[in-house]
Amino acid sequence: MQDVAEADRVDRRSGLSWQWSRFGLGVLFALPALAVAPSAPTMGLALAVGVLPAAASGLPPRRRERATVLVIGAVSAAGLLLGSLLALAPVVAVIAVFGLAVLASINATRGHLAQLVLILALPMVGLGLSFSWSTVTVALAGCIVAGSVYAWLVSLLWPQSASPSLAAAPMPRGRAMLVYGILLGTAAASAAAAGFLLGLEHVGWATGAVLLVMRPVRGQLIARSLGRALSVLVGALAAAVLALLSPGPLVLAVTIGLVVGALAATQASRWYVAPAFTTLLVLMLILSTSSASPGERFLERTLETVVGVGLALFFGAVVPAFLAVVTRRRAV
Repeated sequence: MQDVAEADRVDRRSGLSWQWSRFGLGVLFALPALAVAPSAPTMGLALAVGVLPAAASGLPPRRRERATVLVIGAVSAAGLLLGSLLALAPVVAVIAVFGLAVLASINATRGHLAQLVLILALPMVGLGLSFSWSTVTVALAGCIVAGSVYAWLVSLLWPQSASPSLAAAPMPRGRAMLVYGILLGTAAASAAAAGFLLGLEHVGWATGAVLLVMRPVRGQLIARSLGRALSVLVGALAAAVLALLSPGPLVLAVTIGLVVGALAATQASRWYVAPAFTTLLVLMLILSTSSASPGERFLERTLETVVGVGLALFFGAVVPAFLAVVTRRRAV
């Protein structure tokens, strides 16, 4: 589900960071899921998915800044619902994904909320294409909102820190963001169109991968592409293995606590590891209500992610390089 702004901030983080205090915070975030999972595994997984955006977004040092957890939850839920609504009309969905990508890119320089729309709301719209509009989808969006409210309340109990707030990565301005938006929209729309034409069950996996990894700065794009592909592979494999082992309710509850805790604990990592944890829980939730085998879901998830990453690399790195060469030749 969601992989949020933590990978787009500028600091001096190590490749893989682990903070035990944040692990404890993540386990606290997962407490409602831990309480429910032994008697209702699917509901427990849904509640765990609901707190993933909060666990992945990090903990602002000052309490007054922690209201951003609420914004992240609301934006995530709204994007998911919009995507599931667009999925009812494939042609409209493809056009809308392109248009939203261009608009979000152009407006991304207008402040933190505008950047949040680009790096979080838009990917959630893409992922939402995998969910048909139904009471189940609305309930899942409700779990995300409820999870963010609960996580925000828990975060208020956490001590404040004197550490400075992390600054968002600088965005290019002007025509560069328009060009980027067109390329981003073309890549995401291509992924969505291919998914609909091929009749894929989860159109949003490739589309979401494009929107989550593609960035205006080429270095970020390459790092996020490799990180997401490897992380999704690990998370999907773990989910498939767990499904084959058919763990009991207690093991499931422990797994939920460990995964949400680890997601929060590694949030400050420079490496893009969050998709491993989010993929594990989301795929476990899907498998709990799916008739498909774990092996099928594993292949589907990883292959579609690779397709999305490939499209992001092509439109985010290859095409801009080609355009740069053409521009230089014309200038000579």
